[in-house]
Amino acid sequence: MAKNEPKQLRTSMSRLSWRWRPRIKNNSSGDAERFSERFEGGDRRHLLQALSALVGGGALAAMSRPAAAKDLSELPPPRRALTGRDEAGKSVFKSFDVTSKVVEIDSNPGLTFYELYMTEGVPRLTGLEPDPMLSGTKAFPGPGGTMFRLISYPPRRPEGYKPPPGVTFESALQEMSEKVPGMGDHFERGTPGMHTSDTIDYGIVVRGEMTLELDDGAKVHLRQGDCVVQNGTRHRWRNPLPEPCLMAFISVGGKRG
Repeated sequence: MAKNEPKQLRTSMSRLSWRWRPRIKNNSSGDAERFSERFEGGDRRHLLQALSALVGGGALAAMSRPAAAKDLSELPPPRRALTGRDEAGKSVFKSFDVTSKVVEIDSNPGLTFYELYMTEGVPRLTGLEPDPMLSGTKAFPGPGGTMFRLISYPPRRPEGYKPPPGVTFESALQEMSEKVPGMGDHFERGTPGMHTSDTIDYGIVVRGEMTLELDDGAKVHLRQGDCVVQNGTRHRWRNPLPEPCLMAFISVGGKRG
């Protein structure tokens, strides 16, 4: 073993050597010698490469990803810690629970908006403001305003899937606009899913995976932890997995140049 190899790797090699060598204890001494030679040669290099991948987390992440995705629909709804100040000016937790504004879209089962917070103009930061979500929500903020939300996207629909009885494209957009005022107005009628808003949107994949599509079919595949900066561009989202995807968005209102 080379002296400059990481201590963790040397330890792993030692353990593997201890586990593997007893498997040839009943073989002839010649077989044992040939095994040792292969271990010290090409096989040893392959083992080092495999261990390096494991230590780096790549192989481990690949193995654990399906198990993690399988549990997405069983996870509880996300909670929001809302801070503020009391009458003495001391910082306090106003609440730590599921947000007061959760919007489920019945026409698209599984599509859920967790409306977390919004501001308009320059916030005063007194800490005494009531939870703005108690007064309702809106699609996107005006210039200088912000919107913080989580969106849970339903799994990829199986082939032959049909929406709930009586649901049409127009009725689905109408429901969305009623529950998240104005949201349906941003979606195109001729290209389902495509929409545009006068905002910069900071997005991150919290759980699951998502495909982001722009004009002319340009796509990028996003995995857990990947981020997006959406500069007021035309786009749509597609969940490629048979499991839900949870994304976080912060939208900042702007003006078209």
